[in-house]
Amino acid sequence: MRCGLLGEKLGHSYSPELHAFFGNYDYELFEVPPDQLGDFIRARDFQGLNVTIPYKTTMLAICDDLTEAAAAIGSVNTVVKQLDGSLLGDNTDAAGFEGMVWKSRMRILGRKCLVLGSGGASLSVQYVLRKLGAGEIVVISRTGEDNYTNLDRHRDASILVNTTPVGMYPNTAASPVDLREFPQCEGVLDLIYNPARTALLQQAEALGIPCLGGLYMLAEQARCAAQIFTGEVIPAIRTKEAYHALSRRKENRILIGMPGCGKSTVGQALAQRLDRPFVDCDQELERILEMPVGEYITHYGEEAFRAQETALLTQLGKASGLVIATGGGCVTRPENYPHLHQNGAIIFLERELSKLPKKGRPLSLRGSLQDMYTIRLPMYRRFADITVANDGPAETVAQTVEEAYEHFSD
Repeated sequence: MRCGLLGEKLGHSYSPELHAFFGNYDYELFEVPPDQLGDFIRARDFQGLNVTIPYKTTMLAICDDLTEAAAAIGSVNTVVKQLDGSLLGDNTDAAGFEGMVWKSRMRILGRKCLVLGSGGASLSVQYVLRKLGAGEIVVISRTGEDNYTNLDRHRDASILVNTTPVGMYPNTAASPVDLREFPQCEGVLDLIYNPARTALLQQAEALGIPCLGGLYMLAEQARCAAQIFTGEVIPAIRTKEAYHALSRRKENRILIGMPGCGKSTVGQALAQRLDRPFVDCDQELERILEMPVGEYITHYGEEAFRAQETALLTQLGKASGLVIATGGGCVTRPENYPHLHQNGAIIFLERELSKLPKKGRPLSLRGSLQDMYTIRLPMYRRFADITVANDGPAETVAQTVEEAYEHFSD
């Protein structure tokens, strides 16, 4: 059985990995430009499709038949080819979003909900919010009556849902709104799943607002679609299992700590344990700068080096599934935190100061290590999700790091 995801640009998609959890069928990415969509559909060279941007409403008119849910929502994200070759359009986004709301434990009943975006995903979200008894649903679009120039009229919104691609990989620094404009906000849901924590979600975290990204929705709608493709019942618990497995597989493990604390050695052991790529930031910077880090700092100064380091972390933070050993001073720039946090769990590797080497480390030689540690310790703690002592063999510490991560991610 040949199934897949239909969209215009699909380089960021996790769908093939998710569908591997739910069924034994081929699942491909069908990246089709708009001017070739007609030919693709006429060829009918598939048994089942998921549909994403920008074709969810387009498929509504193309499908020969619609399920009750797809017709009521006005959007199609799942298509099956029936025995006579005709296409049946369905919508599993609604079930996916309802699962996301359940996962977040946010209260919708009676709340004023602000939905950013008016495309196919927005239609599914609105359908679910109505079903769950939202008090008022306001759709924000670029050109409608309620748009981004008059958000002030909705400062009393309780729940905010982003259905736009703003903040999606690779433009991860963008955010559709400033949450400080919504002082009564009780919860933020972002349908984007790459990065795991969009700029919008990171602002919600900083403001203490409960929030959740779109990976759980993606997993639940994939389970529902797989049931349609295969005709088999797939237990709901499989969504939770797939969500946890994929999020753990994709999340970077990022080591921070004092110069010489063992980030590189432990990082290599951790990468080997997890069978994933390892990046040593200082080594990568030496390749980019074409000179040793210490020599660069001596010649051009620490500020110039920190700017180069931030540029590297900006790119590495967008990646997934890496083990990254950072430079000891990356925490001195607060702007590095969102780059690392968007797709990563940050682990502070502690080590006794007496065991920290100074050779080849100009910043460690410049003054007292104790003074440096005193200044940086609060920074390490602000960045870190997990703290692990490096007090044994690298393989043992790597095991401790991953055990601490498993506990953190539960």
